Amino acid sequence: MRTSLSEQLGIEHAVFGFTPFPAVAAAISRAGGFGVLGAVRYRAPGRLARDLEWMQGHTGGMPYGVDVVMPARRAEAATEDEVEALIPAAHRRFVRETLARYGVPELPEGDRGSWRITGWLEEVARAQLDVVFDHPVRLVANALGSPPADVIERAHTHGALVAALAGSARHARRHAEAGCDLVVAQGYEAGGHTGEIATMVLTPEIVQAVAPVPVLAAGGIGSGEQIAAGLALGAEGVWLGSIWLTTEEAGLRSAALTAKLLAAGSGDTVRSRALTGKPARQLRTAWTDAWDDPASPGPLPMPLQGLLVAEALSRIQRYEVTELLGTPVGQIVGRMDSVRSVAAVFDELTAGFERAVRRINRMVERGC
Repeated sequence: MRTSLSEQLGIEHAVFGFTPFPAVAAAISRAGGFGVLGAVRYRAPGRLARDLEWMQGHTGGMPYGVDVVMPARRAEAATEDEVEALIPAAHRRFVRETLARYGVPELPEGDRGSWRITGWLEEVARAQLDVVFDHPVRLVANALGSPPADVIERAHTHGALVAALAGSARHARRHAEAGCDLVVAQGYEAGGHTGEIATMVLTPEIVQAVAPVPVLAAGGIGSGEQIAAGLALGAEGVWLGSIWLTTEEAGLRSAALTAKLLAAGSGDTVRSRALTGKPARQLRTAWTDAWDDPASPGPLPMPLQGLLVAEALSRIQRYEVTELLGTPVGQIVGRMDSVRSVAAVFDELTAGFERAVRRINRMVERGC
């Protein structure tokens, strides 16, 4: 699974693995791929620094990257407290009533929970980048589009490539014009924030739109055969996220969530604004159903929704309230039916890729 891009980065496989877990990101790099650590949940720069230091010592000298979430437009209220003050009382009441309906206990006094996603705020993302650029990171990705020009310049000065996710050819062109080195063509099937165009359609559109800028195919990819398909569509690599959630290295603390992921089929996800205010694919639960119901007040725009539901999601996870328990995940969840190591996942990916290549080669030899 080697391409010009993988050779440029000095990696064996053109497989970029996005994950919020440092141990998974490091294992991906050790296995010959390119681990990308998601930084959005890091509230404290010190904790991000510690995890990057840990990764530096556990990647076997192989390269790795970091993914931040930097909004395209700065919020009018710059601080987290000021943004939270914009949340309507009716939305807070809806959250309280939904949690009460399912008997979700309160967090202990003084505990704000672990799901406090503040990375949607530019000030937080910039603080994270200050930490990132203190480490030999080879890639900086932004999940919300092109980073600001000064961030791209800073990354290039640091010797890092810049990647941006795109759900349309129009967005991809904008990223290329801004100076991004890679564009991730994230199809409708993907977990997390995603657009409305499927990967099979989106990838070649973006490849054509931004050539010669390299493109990574993303969304609905979890096998070697699907990787081969992405490369056949013109991508220089693939961007995988969901497939790592059930790896041993991820070590999900919630046995209930792991069980839901392993039991889920490809039709058990929904594209909902319930998590962040932007459409994000996730497990369908009673929580997403409640927010998508016409009787709800409706999700707030980013970053308000993420701040509104942070404590609620922490309570749901802490007490493993099964009906409400979910996570961002793509339609590839239907293939995630066992807990395996990252190395075992790579073994399956490479074996499937080889099968696909042999199949095509046989067709060529027969003159088909």
